[in-house]
Amino acid sequence: MNKKYIISIDHGTTGSRVFCFDEKGQVISSSYREFTQHFPRPGWVEHDPEEIWAGVKFLIQDAINKGDLSPHNAIAIGITNQRETVVIWDKQTGKPIYNAIVWQCRRTADICNDLKNQGYENLVKNKTGLVIDAYFSGTKIKWILDHVEGARELAKNGRLSVGTMDSWLLYKLTGEHKTDYTNASRTMIYNIKDKKWDEELLNILNIPKNILPEVQPSRSNFGKTKNIQVLPDGIPVFALIGDQQAALFGQLCVHPGEAKNTYGTGCFLLFHTGDEFILSNSGLLTTLACNKDGNVAYCLEGAVFIAGAVIQWLRDYMKFFANAKESEDLIHDLKDDDEVVFVPAFVGLGAPHWDMKARGAIFGLTRDTTPARITRAALKSIAFQTYDLVQAMEKDTGKKLPFLRVDGGATSNHYLMQFQADILNRRVERPKNIDTTAAGSAYLAGIHAGVWKDAEELTEILRDRTVFEPKMSEDIRQKELKYWHKAIERVKNWVE
Repeated sequence: MNKKYIISIDHGTTGSRVFCFDEKGQVISSSYREFTQHFPRPGWVEHDPEEIWAGVKFLIQDAINKGDLSPHNAIAIGITNQRETVVIWDKQTGKPIYNAIVWQCRRTADICNDLKNQGYENLVKNKTGLVIDAYFSGTKIKWILDHVEGARELAKNGRLSVGTMDSWLLYKLTGEHKTDYTNASRTMIYNIKDKKWDEELLNILNIPKNILPEVQPSRSNFGKTKNIQVLPDGIPVFALIGDQQAALFGQLCVHPGEAKNTYGTGCFLLFHTGDEFILSNSGLLTTLACNKDGNVAYCLEGAVFIAGAVIQWLRDYMKFFANAKESEDLIHDLKDDDEVVFVPAFVGLGAPHWDMKARGAIFGLTRDTTPARITRAALKSIAFQTYDLVQAMEKDTGKKLPFLRVDGGATSNHYLMQFQADILNRRVERPKNIDTTAAGSAYLAGIHAGVWKDAEELTEILRDRTVFEPKMSEDIRQKELKYWHKAIERVKNWVE
């Protein structure tokens, strides 16, 4: 009961989790709850912000109870969140004027196409490091202001606040209206060179500046708890950070040239570039992250659309196995190599290829091709797509990746991790705690609270990693890459 701890609120796309971390950086307890996904029209995705807040309150109480902890011994709070999802609320009532519009939502695609047709692509990229896409928050804010009756009048009268979900949770915890650099950098209206809301982009989207949150470093004083029942007043919120940047910090990738890859439904690979603002020539995004002290830095980001989802497809549609964990058992007895290559371009190809018209294909089939061989090719495809991202990032930065740190559910597959090390020809490091998103926000909050000096001190504490060293011969590696890139060229522009 007397143990000191840090609370990390990890708010994701389908559920929220609250962790309690001790002063050694280890998890004491956690609690998880899913929330409702709303699909009012095809391609539209929404969340109920009030449901999310009620869930987070329950999870805070539940995690504290599970750890047999006292609410009064919480040192600080860190918040990490699904990025780009945005909500607008009334300052007087504290109520949202519309559901949160989720990053997956495509309702603003036409607005984005209009912006492209007006020639704003280079302007947006040079200021924000992003491409014009409905993925980001700016056009979602415009849509709410344009479509909710009375919204623009309320904004004009200073009644509205807008923010990504970190801002909403902070507001409910403390009454403050703030965000951090990493979440601001995903809105498409924040100038990541000048570190400020961009007047020109705000004018283009007709978004009033007065509704936007104050932007602070990810590690700073965001406010203190007030009137929330599950915690006493006065516990400081010392960290806000977007989920992928939180995972980068949680993996302690805080120096230029270091990178982490999160293996989920897709893959998110972030490559730290330090103080250097680099615009990619390889289809990557430029965004903000943290250095070893928790202060602002730059990174390149690349996304693979289909990673773990290809294993789900084999499970649910091909019925090759009953659960994803069985995929490794299925291929265990395969000894010989083959020429089967699986390109899982189910929704086109993401970075660095960016081909919306590509479609999935399996090459090299023969009469003795079994479900095991197709499954092995599917696992390899995840590593190959990551290889392509690493190559693009090294080309853009001129820096060679020394190692790749990994997290996410698919990292439990030892075959995939070993093949990833082999095809990259670099070591791959998997931490004992793969919940690195929650860890990142907890570490930042702890550093600001004085529990740790910086990320380098945490590196000394958290040395328990599983390391996969490359073992593949160069001849075989080059042959594997040759087959992969030949297959990629075959699926590009498939419908043309």
